[in-house]
Amino acid sequence: MIRVLIVDDSAVMRAFLSRVVSAQPDMEVVAVAADPVVAIEQIRLKSPDVMTLDVEMPRMNGLEFLRKVMAVRPMPVIMISSLTRQGADVTMQALELGAVDFVQKPADLSQFEASVNDIADKIRAANSARVVRHRPRAAGAAGTPLWHASGPAAQDRVIAIGASTGGVEALRVILSELPAGMPPILIAQHMPPGYTETFARRLDTICRIDVKQAQDGEPALNGVAYIAPGGRHLTLVRRLSAYSLRVTDDPPVNRHRPSVDALFRTVARAALGRAIAVMLTGMGADGAEAMLELTNAGAYTLAQDESSCIVFGMPRKAIAIGAVREVLPLGQMARRLVELSGT
Repeated sequence: MIRVLIVDDSAVMRAFLSRVVSAQPDMEVVAVAADPVVAIEQIRLKSPDVMTLDVEMPRMNGLEFLRKVMAVRPMPVIMISSLTRQGADVTMQALELGAVDFVQKPADLSQFEASVNDIADKIRAANSARVVRHRPRAAGAAGTPLWHASGPAAQDRVIAIGASTGGVEALRVILSELPAGMPPILIAQHMPPGYTETFARRLDTICRIDVKQAQDGEPALNGVAYIAPGGRHLTLVRRLSAYSLRVTDDPPVNRHRPSVDALFRTVARAALGRAIAVMLTGMGADGAEAMLELTNAGAYTLAQDESSCIVFGMPRKAIAIGAVREVLPLGQMARRLVELSGT
C-alpha cells in the first residue's frame, strides 16, 4: 500500500484528497495535517511514502517546509497549486526544490471530481519516483555553459524534446548548460494551462539561449527554445527553406495536450534526418511511437537513462521499441546536443 500524508490548511481539501486516496485499492491515508508544524511530527511518526502539500500554508509556507523536508528527509511530494501568477511561480520553485509533480487547485471543488484519476496516477508515479536529498545550487552556477559550440549550428537542424514528470528540473539542467547559437529547440512538457509562461520566463533568466512560450505562426530560430503552451499542442511545419511553429487546440494525443507524440511526428515530417530528438523523464508512453518514426526518418534520437530519471516510464518505452539510438545520463545530455548540432 502507498502510504499518503495530506498537508493542507483547508479542511475541505483535506477531506476531498482523503476521499480520493481512500478510494484507491493500493493507497491509504496515514495522516492529515493542517500545517507544516503538525506535518513534521506526522512524518516522524507515520513515515509516509508520498506527501501532498498545499503551496500556501500557515505558520510555515509550503516552499520553506519543502526545502526543509528535501534537505533532511527526502520523499516524493506532490504540490497542490493555485492557478494564479504567484501560485504558478511558487509551483515552479517547488519543482526546482525537488517536488515530483503538482495538481492544480480549481476555483470550484466540483471541477476536481474530473481529476480524481489524474491525482491517483500522480501519486502512483510519485511513489515510484527517484528522489534525492536536495542541495541548493550555488549562486551563479546556472546559465554558464560547460561546453561551447565549435561553430554555428548546422543548417536546418532542429531539436525536439519531450518530458513529463521530473521534466521541469531536467530541462533546467540541459538548457542552462547550452551555449548561444544552438538550433531551434521545441519542447513538449506535460503541463496544464497557466504555468508554462512562468516556466519559460524562469528558464530564460538562467540560460544563454532565449527561452519562451511558443506562439502560433512564429519562425523557429537558432538560439531559441520554444515551450509548448500548457494545454495546447506544439508542432513544426516547413515552408520552403524555413521552419515555423504551429500551436493548436487539436484533441489530446495519448491523453495529453501538449503531447510529445504530436510534436515528434511533425518534426519527423518537417525535418527528416536533420532532427535531433530527446526523451526525458516522465510517466507513461507519450512520444515513444513518434520517436520511432523519427529514427526511421534518419533523425538522431536520445533518451535519458534510468538512474537520472525521476520516472523512467517514457524513456523506457521508447528504448523498448527500438526508437532510441543513444541512452545518456542527464548530466551528459547538453554536451551531446552541442556535438550533434554542429554535425
